[in-house]
Amino acid sequence: MPPVPYNVSVNRRWLWILLALAVLDTGAYLWWRAHKRERSFDAEIQHAADAHQLDPALIKAVIWRESRFDPDARGAAGEYGLMQIRETAAREWAEAVRNSNFQPEHLLDPQTNLLSGSWYLKKWHARAPHPDNPLPFALAAYNAGPGKARQWAKDTNSSAEFLKRVNYPSTKDYILKVQNQLQRYR
Repeated sequence: MPPVPYNVSVNRRWLWILLALAVLDTGAYLWWRAHKRERSFDAEIQHAADAHQLDPALIKAVIWRESRFDPDARGAAGEYGLMQIRETAAREWAEAVRNSNFQPEHLLDPQTNLLSGSWYLKKWHARAPHPDNPLPFALAAYNAGPGKARQWAKDTNSSAEFLKRVNYPSTKDYILKVQNQLQRYR
């Protein structure tokens, strides 16, 4: 095999260097964009956290899992917005805060979505039967519904025991991922 001319091997080397730089640049841009998106609702998240005495990192972790910070997200089961609130939960919130003008499309407004979603999360956090850690129960109620969460909580003495009873793999995964993300945001 004849030797490769010097200028061809140099050109290949430069092509590899340019390709590596393009990959790194794309990765850096995607990281920056995701990081910027995570911070774009910080003021609204803080407002909702203050209104319902919740850790803003918890609200942020739920948003991360539910919509990846997309205020226009819509779920297959009729969920809306950042926190993927269902109409029934939002109507409970609207009734509790005496908002008689509420319409489901209002859930696409980030502030309304955050206030109703954090209210609903706080409601189940406060009703958790396990004082050692009410978060798994609250997240299960938020994700799978309060009826299922109560069923799993029946005759349990701790949040660890409760978590073992959660027999929906997607809900167990949801709880664990939100808790992990919560630690990241703190």
